[in-house]
Amino acid sequence: MKISKTFGKTFALAALLSATAIAGAEAHVTFLDKEATQESTILATLQLPHGCDGKATTEVRVKLPEGFVFAKPQPKAGWELEVIKGDYQKTYDNHGDKVKTGAVEIRWKNGNLSDDFYDTFVIQGKVSGVEAGTSLAFPVTQMCGDTVEAWDQVAKEGGDAHGMKSPAPLLKVVAGEDHGHGHDDMAGMDMSGKTGMDMSGMGAAAPAGEAVKAGDLEVSGGFAKAMLPGQPVGGGFFTVKNNGQTDDRLVSVTSPAAGEVQIHEMVTKDNVMRMRQLKDGIAIAAGQTLKLEPGNLHLMFQKVKTPFKQGDTVPVTLTFEKAGKVDLVLQVLSAQGK
Repeated sequence: MKISKTFGKTFALAALLSATAIAGAEAHVTFLDKEATQESTILATLQLPHGCDGKATTEVRVKLPEGFVFAKPQPKAGWELEVIKGDYQKTYDNHGDKVKTGAVEIRWKNGNLSDDFYDTFVIQGKVSGVEAGTSLAFPVTQMCGDTVEAWDQVAKEGGDAHGMKSPAPLLKVVAGEDHGHGHDDMAGMDMSGKTGMDMSGMGAAAPAGEAVKAGDLEVSGGFAKAMLPGQPVGGGFFTVKNNGQTDDRLVSVTSPAAGEVQIHEMVTKDNVMRMRQLKDGIAIAAGQTLKLEPGNLHLMFQKVKTPFKQGDTVPVTLTFEKAGKVDLVLQVLSAQGK
């Protein structure tokens, strides 16, 4: 009986230590999926389990390692985005184009994630030119007002990261067939600032491709881009021509395909790309044409119910200040806008 009690205490102590170890591991910033296949485009999903000593997280910065290229962050409602661009150490092939520069750091800024809640921060990118068995480190800086947590410790080659207090999140690269091309064709937002296509002849709402008119406004060229499976955020684009003599404004957009549709702009200055929501909408001056296009003004579909696939259509309702509501259908093209 005495042996049984001792065993029970020992077992309980072991269970407590195990639970403590697990809790400690979960307290770190980590990836949801800790492995990535060579030459594949993935959604690298960072898990942020807590704030800084009870304080709310207001900014998250992620440095991208060499070998994780063509990165595009997933926007988050209530947060501003910054994409820091720089030179890669090597040159990478992107559908025949030789690319030497790209995103090297992603920043989600001016948010408010309470210490009581958990959230994820997602970056789409391609693992390229990395040997199988290599672990890619993504140093993360978590800012909570004037308090900073740096998750940037990296073990030396062959070393063990488990004993580190603030380890950087790691992605282990595993061998596999080249799936990059197929995944790239389903990528989401284009952060390049280039449209790569002429949408002037594409119709918006009518099956025959005719433009949609509302008062003095003419809406045409509506399209969206295909998304990766599981990606909850997508982009939409179109052109509005104001043929009247009075200014108008796009006030809001809704769609049954998404929980929320926001109007966003992207501005690049000094190799830093910033994305922000335009809560007051977009003005369309009299006699002018407004284009929503990749890398500039665009619609941001939040909480997408089913990822957009090439060949599908996405219905939206545009609300203008003077012209009223306009129903529009966006054609889903490939990630390259074709």
